[in-house]
Formats: sequence, C-alpha cells, structure tokens
Amino acid sequence: MIPYMKNKLFAAFKVYIFTWLISLILFVIGAVSAGLTFLESLQYFSKTLTRLKFVFAIHILFIILYLLFLVFRYFIRIQKKKGFTVMIKHFSLRLFTPALVLFGIFKFIIIKNSSEDFQYNWIPSIENNSGISNDLYQIDGKHRGMTVFGWNYNDNNKAAIDDLVRSNIEWVAVVPFLDQEDEETLEMRIPKKVGQWSRRDSIFINTITELKDRNIHIMLKPHLWLSSGWRSNVKQPSSADWDTWFESYRKNMLHYATMATKTNVELLCIGTELKSSLMSQPEKWKALIKEIKTIYKGKLTYAANWDGEYELIDFWNELDYIGIQAYFPLTEGSNPDLNTVKNGWNTHVEMLELLSRKHNKPILFTEIGYKSEASATIKPWEWGSSLSILSKQKSDKTQQIAYQALYETLWNKDWFAGTYIWQWNTRSNKENTPTNLDFSPRFKPAENTIAKWYATDNSD
Repeated sequence: MIPYMKNKLFAAFKVYIFTWLISLILFVIGAVSAGLTFLESLQYFSKTLTRLKFVFAIHILFIILYLLFLVFRYFIRIQKKKGFTVMIKHFSLRLFTPALVLFGIFKFIIIKNSSEDFQYNWIPSIENNSGISNDLYQIDGKHRGMTVFGWNYNDNNKAAIDDLVRSNIEWVAVVPFLDQEDEETLEMRIPKKVGQWSRRDSIFINTITELKDRNIHIMLKPHLWLSSGWRSNVKQPSSADWDTWFESYRKNMLHYATMATKTNVELLCIGTELKSSLMSQPEKWKALIKEIKTIYKGKLTYAANWDGEYELIDFWNELDYIGIQAYFPLTEGSNPDLNTVKNGWNTHVEMLELLSRKHNKPILFTEIGYKSEASATIKPWEWGSSLSILSKQKSDKTQQIAYQALYETLWNKDWFAGTYIWQWNTRSNKENTPTNLDFSPRFKPAENTIAKWYATDNSD
C-alpha cells in the first residue's frame, strides 16, 4: 500500500512540476511577444506569483492535466493487460461516446443561441479603399475613433491599418496598460526612468508612427489594469499611502506625456475611471496637469465613467475635452427596436448638453461599445466571456441598432466631439464572427454602420 501511494504521489508531483514549467514557458512567450525582454518576463513572472488568481489558475490547470494523465495511464494499463482491442472498447464506451454526446449538446446550444433572423444590406460604397484617411476631422472636428488592440510587433501593420481606413476610422486610441495587483496595492509598476523606452514602449512608438504615416490621428490613453478589482475603487488606508500610490501614477503619466511629445500625438488622456483618487486627492490631479503641460503641448482629456464621476472633476477647464466612458443603460429589455434605444438616450443627452454648457467644453466619448448580444443595451458595461454563447443570445441586430441610435441621436450635436469605439482587435478573423458575442464590431453589421456615419461630413 505504501509503495503504491508513493508512486501515485510521485506521479502527481511530476505532473505538478510539468504544469509550472508549461505555465512559465507560455508566460514568457506571451510577455516577450508583448514587448518585454526575456529577463523582464522572468522578473514579471516571479512578481505574478504573489497574485492569488494566477496561482489558483495554475492549480486548476494542474488538476486538469493530472486528470488527463490518469485517464491516459488507465487506458495504457488496460492495453497492456487485455490487449489493444479491449482497450479500444473501453475507450469508446467510457470516454469517446460520453465525450461525443457532450460535444453534440454543446454544439446544439451554440447553434441555438447564435441563430438570428437578421438581414443587413452592407454598403460597400461608403468604404475608403485609398489606404489613406480622408481626415474629415480637419473639416468638422469630429473624432471618428476606435480603440485598437492586436498590433503586429514586427513593425508591419499595413493590412491592419488598411482595414481601419476602409471603415473611415480617423482616430485610434493607443492603450498602454499600467499594472497593479488589486484595489489595495500601494504602488503600480513604474518605468525604470521617465522617457527611457523599453522594448514594449518602442512597440507603441512604432505603431503610432505607422498610423500617423497613414494620416490617422492618435489618442494616447494609458489604462490602469488591476488583476482583481476595479480601478475606480482603488483604496489606501492613509493620506501618506495615497501620496505613494499617486507618485507611481505620476511617473507613468509623465513617461507617456514624454512619449506623446516624441511621437506628436494629438490627444493625451491623463486618466481613466479613477474615481476614488479624484475624491481623495483632487489637488494632486491639478498639479499633475500643470506638470504634464510643461512636457506635452497637445490636447488633453480625462475619461470619466458614465455613472456620475464627471461631477467630481473640478479641472475640466484645464482640459480640452470632457471625456466620458459612455456605457449608459438605454433599455430595460432585450432585442429592442431602434426607437426604444433612441428614447433611452433622452435623459443622458440632456445631462451631457448641460455638462458641456456648464464647462464650455465639448463632450468626447473616450469609450463606448455594445456587445453583439440581445441584452447589449441593458448594461453595456458588462463584459462577457468566451463561454457567453452558452447562456446568452447572440444578436448582431441589437449591436447594429445600438450604434445607429447613438449616431442618429448625437452625431449632429454641435457640442458632441465624437466617439472611440470599444474595441477592434486586428487579429480577429471573420470565421469566428457567427459565434462571437464580444464588443468588437469587426466583420459585423455594426462595422458598416459605424463606417457610414464616420464617412459623413458634419460641417454643414
């Protein structure tokens, strides 16, 4: 009994070590692809080991791999004892047939949830196939923007930029992520030296250069990303701790202000959804804006959440745009029609117009997006997952209607400066679109609707 238990424990230990080795290799590959050096990726891995979610995920992977190991060993032993034919019978009855049934159920649910009676007439004539932005911004001042991810790290994004230009996108939000463990972390990761570019920074610089060569404007929009929690709820126990936290944020923002200056970026977003910091240290933000302006001479905005964060800000007069993360709830039910969604904008439009008049600043939607699912307009801020198709009803129609209602309601307002759609991934492919419920409008009717409005000269 004891030798048997020892063998099982030793087997589990080997799988456990293998799991960590695989996790390390995949992590390093991902980090290097994202622009870190090999040494930096190892350092970042060791830091990530302090994060409970990461360690938990690795142990889940270990359990999965160990179960697969046990199944594999079970069938190998049957083959050795009773022969290959018996092993195949056991494999068919105990593994293959149940797996096939489960797969059939899985596919049935996906087909059911992704089916939709919606025909959209794509309008190719409004697309820009010249490869160069029309730059209607210079005529009417509207931001025809998109938040874009998935840039090629080998300095060749021609095809990706062609796709953006084709949909009349003239502004791109480039988003470097600032890293913090959770809401109570004292300091976020900071650059080694302000203005000293890492490999990751160089990727952003090269991407910005490629975009500008094609007549596309840039909003540089650093995001604080938490492994757990939400950046709006960052909390510190004392004013001294708040000062420490803000100093790390300040160093990051000065770093990116320097990058914005170096690359001639036209718009810099100085913060995104940092409500608790705004409440705790308003004077720090005013001082930061003054310091940024000594480095960067372009336009500035702050991206305030739709839920009232904009009311806390007393430095709008120091910025060029009132930035809003515009995930306003628009309907109470799923599968809305166009008029219902447009009516849902009424109270929000009234508030936005009053806000613009109060500060004498244009309103810019620094983010707005809708998933391609039937409930997209109820709580637009909610994220889905790759498994959402199992519980949610796909609806390209709802996504398309949401954008049509947005532009029919707001695009012609003189105080409205434009939109940055969340989000466009250059690496997504058309084949996955039928079961894709996420925010991306790419390859969906919403893409063409956005392109139609972005092609409109609003100077009249």
